[in-house]
Amino acid sequence: MFRRRIFLGILLGLSIGGVTACNSSNPDAPKIRIGSKEFTEQYILGNLYEILLDESGFNADYRSIGGTSENHQAIVSGDLDIYPEYTGTALLVHLSMGFDSSMGADEVYNTVKDTYAEQFNLAVLDPTSFNNTYVFLMPKPRASELGIQTVSDLSSKANDLTLGTIQEFTAREDGLPGLKNTYGGFNFRDVVALDPGLLYSGIEEGEIDVTAGFGTDGQIVAYDLLALEDDKNFWPPYPAAPIVRQEILNEYPEIADILNQLSALLDADTMRTLNWQVAGNGRESDEVAREFLEQNGLIGE
Repeated sequence: MFRRRIFLGILLGLSIGGVTACNSSNPDAPKIRIGSKEFTEQYILGNLYEILLDESGFNADYRSIGGTSENHQAIVSGDLDIYPEYTGTALLVHLSMGFDSSMGADEVYNTVKDTYAEQFNLAVLDPTSFNNTYVFLMPKPRASELGIQTVSDLSSKANDLTLGTIQEFTAREDGLPGLKNTYGGFNFRDVVALDPGLLYSGIEEGEIDVTAGFGTDGQIVAYDLLALEDDKNFWPPYPAAPIVRQEILNEYPEIADILNQLSALLDADTMRTLNWQVAGNGRESDEVAREFLEQNGLIGE
């Protein structure tokens, strides 16, 4: 059953909240092209950006366009104007810089902000306070049975376990390759590449033993999962920040104030709740995004 669900998920292309059409009632307003990656949190962020900018007088058009590299390439080439990126991803993947465990969130952010401006002519706006770091997750009874509490524990006991994760995680330096260098081990019995929307189905059905999720996933609390301690501080901070082409910001500097006001409201509990509304309760991400903006007075009802 689980394998069939994977196949169906691929065929459906994770249609939940993935694409929204432009909603602006003024076609002559400045057009802003917004992108995102293809998983729940990014769908929500993309819709938040679109709706907020639409309601602020822009003709905003949001589309989820692929993974990390696709979004970065699109904004560097000028095919996108804005997309949400995680500062840890920007540091490790797009800038190919190393992360020292002594670096705090502010140092990572400032390094990314300064280097993005210099290297790509991209502005990095204010980050959220939530940290969407990678995290290994296991059902609490299974982790207790195996005596696994930390990432070090997992690395040494991986031989008997099946990992389910997104394809990117198997190749990124902040994924399995980097973990093997830092922790050693991680020779899983099997590694199953899954669509993001199916990561927790495998845990729930017992088809996989452990998954690499994200710190703001609503399923962590809903499924009573244990988040393993990153005892060697391998992962950097991963708050989300709007990445904006500097040319757009030069022409419309008010965009920074609009999106910074939004980022200031997005803490960890808020983001987990929004994510669960979509991933757990089956609501559309644009509906959840609009409701949040209305409830927080950023747009009118």
